[in-house]
Amino acid sequence: MHRSIKRLPDSELEIMMIIWAANEPVTSAYVSEKLKDKKEWKITSVLTFLSRLTEKGFVACRREGKFNIYSAIVGERDYLENENKTFLGKLYGNSLTAFVASLYRSNSISGEELAELRKFIDNAAKGD
Repeated sequence: MHRSIKRLPDSELEIMMIIWAANEPVTSAYVSEKLKDKKEWKITSVLTFLSRLTEKGFVACRREGKFNIYSAIVGERDYLENENKTFLGKLYGNSLTAFVASLYRSNSISGEELAELRKFIDNAAKGD
């Protein structure tokens, strides 16, 4: 993705995560249903968030009969890669080592997780 991707507020990101997980176009009712056990948002709030996401170029909206259908324009992978780079750059000077060391020092990563990370790095170095 060549254009700059802006960071989304948590509420809009939550909506995007539902759209990405669906892996197909969705309606506002679908999004609202997926949120019902997590948030007490009214349908008007969901519609507002979807409208903002459309304005920001994250989703496309098309009309089918009485319903608006929303499709992701910005892919989950593109968004997450951008967020990772921004996070790592701002907080750790683009140092993955400094990030992992911080997790280790704060007991936020277990020995098992470190072993998984080592395995991942070893496999990545081999080209797997």
